[in-house]
Amino acid sequence: MLQIKKYVLGPVATNTYLIADPDTKQAVLIDPAWDGKMLAEEIKMAGWDLRAIWLTHAHFDHFGGLADLQDADLEGDYYVGLHTLDLPLWKVKGGAVMFGVQLRSATTPDHQFEEGEILRVGEYGFEVQHAPGHSPGHVMFYCQSENLLFSGDVIFNQGIGRTDLLGGNYQTLLASIQKWVLPRPDETRILSGHGPETTVGFERENNPFL
Repeated sequence: MLQIKKYVLGPVATNTYLIADPDTKQAVLIDPAWDGKMLAEEIKMAGWDLRAIWLTHAHFDHFGGLADLQDADLEGDYYVGLHTLDLPLWKVKGGAVMFGVQLRSATTPDHQFEEGEILRVGEYGFEVQHAPGHSPGHVMFYCQSENLLFSGDVIFNQGIGRTDLLGGNYQTLLASIQKWVLPRPDETRILSGHGPETTVGFERENNPFL
């Protein structure tokens, strides 16, 4: 069974997820928000083989721990994935200066996510879904076999992502939710970039923005 561990990190309480297949020991880190050294130690202590770092988007609070993580002595090779439309945001450190945050420079992502691409964590497959609106290159990761959606800052428990930041657009964000989130089964778990877990069914009935 897919293992998921959530860490709430950084100045705006961003959710970082470490997901792993215990049978193959392969692991992926989603949005290393902060405390990269700590995350590296967690991976080492668990004995995981880190295969990738998936960035849902390039706002600073979702990759603030990446530079320290890259400096850590992790065994094996892993890639850092980001959608190409968020590279301009990456180049300005995700708008960190607008919030008075100093951010160390990390190595530029070396994998560009594509719509419909299937990413693997051991035996589990995740579909890349381009869901702009919060940022131009925002992506989500959907695992059909597990009824599981890592939504980043597209949708939250009774909320949606901000659209007043760099690259945001309210109507585009709502269109992304209509396309990718609401058609999923009610029981689909949503693990978002901030706040508690929710489900598609709960949001369909209770999210005031929908």
